Amino acid sequence: MRKDVYKPMEIALLLALAVTLLWGSWSLQRQDALAQKMIRLHVIANSDSAADQALKLQVRDKVLDFTTSVLQSSKDMEDAKQRLDGALPQIQRLAGGEIEEQGYHYTVSARLEESEFPLKEYDGFSLPGGKYLALRIVIGEGGGHNWWCVVYPPLCTAAAADLKETAVAAGLGEDDLALITEEDTGYVLRFRSLELWESLRQWLQK
Repeated sequence: MRKDVYKPMEIALLLALAVTLLWGSWSLQRQDALAQKMIRLHVIANSDSAADQALKLQVRDKVLDFTTSVLQSSKDMEDAKQRLDGALPQIQRLAGGEIEEQGYHYTVSARLEESEFPLKEYDGFSLPGGKYLALRIVIGEGGGHNWWCVVYPPLCTAAAADLKETAVAAGLGEDDLALITEEDTGYVLRFRSLELWESLRQWLQK
């Protein structure tokens, strides 16, 4: 009677596959856990013209100044979410006022919703791609390049020296900090791999 026996090479490949699947699952869970502690800011320009791109940055600055004051006393992520949700009408009016002040007549919308983000490197930290809750500001047709960062914790407005303190105050742990900063050796490479796993997860969910 013939017996099916796995050869050493086949066993090694199966073990490697199992490890890869486990690593991918763990990495996605780690990214999901990080995303649950952050709110991104996503500002989308009307078009890619130089004027519209400049307007996008002016609107961004107005929104960032306002949301920083709104969120500065937030106790946690849920509190920050509620504060932003309640401030959406005011944020939209503020953005619209800035657009009119600059001589444009574009519509603008402000929404708090989950959005997909790619890997993004900032000054002093990076964030893996994936789905995050985001404050989305869409100007006019929303057909131009966009700008995104983190509105909670306010990592993009914090000085580099205050990055860790700002993150910890908002509930990020040491593991989170190690993941998004250079302290976690090879983090960008792992983020690239994580993007592939995220794409696979999205494909499987279709």
